Amino acid sequence: MTANGRNRRRALVVGGSTGIGRGVADAWADAGLDVMVLSRSAPTGAGADRLRWLATDLTDPAQVTRGLTAAVEEPLHAVCYSAVHYGGGRALFKDCDETEWRRQIDVNLHGLWLTLARTQPVLRSAETPGVFLGISSEVVYNAGPGRSGYAASKAAASALLDSVAQEETAEASDTEALRIVQALPAGMVDTPGIRRRRPQGFDYSTYMEPASFAPLARELAATAGAGLHGAHLVVDDTGVWYPAREKMPRSQSRRISSGTAS
Repeated sequence: MTANGRNRRRALVVGGSTGIGRGVADAWADAGLDVMVLSRSAPTGAGADRLRWLATDLTDPAQVTRGLTAAVEEPLHAVCYSAVHYGGGRALFKDCDETEWRRQIDVNLHGLWLTLARTQPVLRSAETPGVFLGISSEVVYNAGPGRSGYAASKAAASALLDSVAQEETAEASDTEALRIVQALPAGMVDTPGIRRRRPQGFDYSTYMEPASFAPLARELAATAGAGLHGAHLVVDDTGVWYPAREKMPRSQSRRISSGTAS
C-alpha cells in the first residue's frame, strides 16, 4: 500500500462519522479498504485517523456535488448510505411543518438518490462487482404514528434501492455488475442522533451498538455481497443477520399525543 492509499480498494460511507455508518466505516477500514466519509461532522475517537473525511451537508447542493465528485475520482468497490434525519422528535402529522418534511426528504431520500446516481457507474466499472449498502429502518415495515415524514422517506428510499437492484439483475448475465443490499437494526441503536432525543440519565443498556453492523460490513467487503444481492437483512445486537422476510424487525411504534418528542 502507498501512503495515500491508492493501491487499496476504496469505499465511501455517506453519514459515516457516527452511528451505524461509523460502524460500517470502521469495519471496512479494518478490512483494509481506503475509506472516505462524507458527513457534516468529522469522525472522532479511536480509528478516526484511518478515515478520510470531507465535510458534507446533504441539504447543501454545492457541498454534495463537491463531496461526491471527489469520491468518484478513483475506482470505488463499496458504498454505504447511512445518512439520516429523524426530526426533532415524534410528532403528529398536523404538528409537522414543511421545513422538517423537506429536510427528511433531502437527507433520507434525495441524498441517497444523488449518491446512487453518482456512484453506480463507478461501482459497475470495477473489475469485480461493486456493492452498495443502504441502511434501512424498521419504520419501513412498521410506520406507526408520529413518524410520518421519517416513515415516508425511508420507505421511499427502500423502494428506490429495490427497483435499482432489480434493474441490475435484469442487466446481469452470470454475475451482477453491482450488488445492492439493505440492512437495518433489530432494535434501537445507541447513536448521537438518538441521544439528542432522550432525557438526561436515560438507560441505554438494552440498545444495540453501531459495531453490531461490523460483521456484515466485513462480509460485504470480502464477498462484494455475493449471494445477498437485493436482500433486506435485519442485524441483531450480536452481529448476526437474517432476512427480514423470515422475521420482521420489532416495531418501535407507540401511541403519542400532540407535543410528544422522543
